Parts: sequence; structure tokens; C-alpha cells
Amino acid sequence: MVDERIVVAGAGGFIGGHLVRSLLDEQAPVVAIDMKPLDEWHQRDSRAENRRLDVSDLDACREAVAGATRVFNLAADMGGMGFIENNKALCMLSVLINTHLLMAAREHQVERYFFASSACVYPDYRQDTPDNPGLREADAYPAMPEDGYGWEKLFSERMCRHFGEDFGLATRVARYHNVYGPHGTWTGGREKAPAAICRKVVEAKRSGAREIEIWGDGEQTRSFMYVDDCVLGTRVLTGSEIDEPLNLGSSEMVTINELVDIVEEIAGVRLVRSYNLDAPKGVRGRSSDNTLISERLGWEPSITLRDGLERTYAWIHDEVAGGSAPRPRVEASVSGVRAPRRRRSTATSPGSFIKLRVLPWRVW
Repeated sequence: MVDERIVVAGAGGFIGGHLVRSLLDEQAPVVAIDMKPLDEWHQRDSRAENRRLDVSDLDACREAVAGATRVFNLAADMGGMGFIENNKALCMLSVLINTHLLMAAREHQVERYFFASSACVYPDYRQDTPDNPGLREADAYPAMPEDGYGWEKLFSERMCRHFGEDFGLATRVARYHNVYGPHGTWTGGREKAPAAICRKVVEAKRSGAREIEIWGDGEQTRSFMYVDDCVLGTRVLTGSEIDEPLNLGSSEMVTINELVDIVEEIAGVRLVRSYNLDAPKGVRGRSSDNTLISERLGWEPSITLRDGLERTYAWIHDEVAGGSAPRPRVEASVSGVRAPRRRRSTATSPGSFIKLRVLPWRVW
């Protein structure tokens, strides 16, 4: 991998920061790109070439991917349900990022291109009951994705497909399902449900208020994927020969009330629940059907929700107790950190780091 030059767009974000670290831990030369000032990155590692560029601009994309062999596009203007329901135009503008990165990747003859899509590409009419049987990749059509954010992701998937068909650019697409973990956004309006619940429980316990507000009636269902599984799946898929979109998410579905139950158990507290039925709450039920990824890769996400939440809660607790907003981690080490439990032993966690001889594909 030392002969590679790997570009990670969105490296200053939550998943991007974890991906950069995993690549660096295997001595890969990484160019980390984000439009945010460096001191606002979720994680920052001096082993990478860290650059501030706005990859919605075509010239910036050309500069970013010059000499690259691999491009991981995780850049987007997004957040949790509260953000994407109220910022549809901003979410749609992320189409410029993927379009311009694809154009630049083609011009510079990049060998492989990864695009981070989302479960928001799936239509509402397949997610209108809590007992969702799991969304299959084919369920994306006939198309009626999440307004704004989902349409941008689905359109960008098609762009990847057609750049492959028309220009021979090898593209890989993963549909992420609700990724969570340490070093993610946990306050400010862009946080997702696991981080928001962890923060609320921490604050309620510290303040003695013993109350928590839940958006919706708490019976909406989701599956949540720990970030280490996300990074591993991203790299395995990128190294595979699979050129169609694949779900990348946990199949462990819970209600939001059950999510709160788990966090309360971790915190050792029971809270009075107040349900805000007017708040953004998204679809009624969503989970990942992992049949295809299991068949094609011989692997699926397996870190348990309980174990992932234990690590996430501990990190958010320390952030809240420290009285700080999320801050960058520079040259962070994972030595001495216990790897999370998995539901099945198909591979170890990128936090360890990875031994992948059990998997049939090269891992980029």
C-alpha cells in the first residue's frame, strides 16, 4: 500500500477521520481533505497530508486528486434528521462534490473511486411501519427517497454508475445506515440519535433533572452501525469487484425507546420520558437487509449495539464533563482500548487494527 496515494474527501468529518486513521495505521500515504479549518476537524493526524479544500469546486477537486490512485468520497453537508429535514437545499448542493470529484478522478485516471451513499435513498413507502423487515438494495426503486438529502445520494449513485459504464472509472458505492461512535457530532443540531440520546442522558444525570425529551413516540425503529464496522466495510467493499451499491449497516433493529433503555442501563439511571410528537422523526421503520453483503463479501457488520454504545457513551460523557465542544484529536492512539464485542467473529475491528485474511477481497 506504500505505492498508493489515497485521497479521503470529508476527512475532517466523523467517519472520514476514522477512515484516515485506519489507512495510516497500515502505512498508507493519505491526503486528507476537508473544507473546514483544520482546528475544526473531528480528528486530525499529522501522519497525513492534511489540506483544506472545498471539493464542491471543480478546480479544487483537480488539485486534490492529482496523482491519486484511490479516492474515498465521504464529503457532504449533512447531519441527523433535524438537520436534513430543515436544510434540503444545502443537502442537495452536495451533488456538486461527487460530480466534480468524479470528473477530476476521470481526468487524473484514478484507479478506484468510493462514494458514501445513505439508507436515505430508500422510499418512504417501504419504511412506513416499525416492524421493517430490512431494506434490500433493490428496494430503492421505484424511487422516492428522503427529500433533499436522499435524492442527492441517489442521483450521485447513478453518476458513479454511469462514469463506470461510459468512462471505465471503477466506482464502489455503500449505503450507510446510521453510523455512530466516538468522535462524532454530539451537539449543535447535526447529531444523530445515538449521540443525541447519550448526550441527553449524560446531561440529565449530571444535572439531577432525571428527565429526557424523545423526538416522536419512541416506537420508530432503526438499526445503528458502529463506526469501526463502517470503516472496515468501506475498505473491504472498495477492494472488491462489486460495482453495484451495497447496504452497509447493522441488522440489529431497535426502537428508539429501546435505544434509550440501553443508554440508561449503561449510565445506571432511569429517566422520565417526555415525547415531542412535533419534532423531526423521519421514517417509521428502517433496518438493513444484509443478505447481499453477506453473499458478496462473506462479511457483515457485527459489533453489538450495547458494546458500541458503551464506548460512545463514555466518550460523550468525557466531552460533556470537560465542558467543551467537539475538538480534534491529533495523532490519537487506540492502544490499550478494548475492542468492541461482535455478534459473530468474521474479522477484528479497525480499532485493533485489522487482520483480514478471512475475507475474500483485498482491502484498500
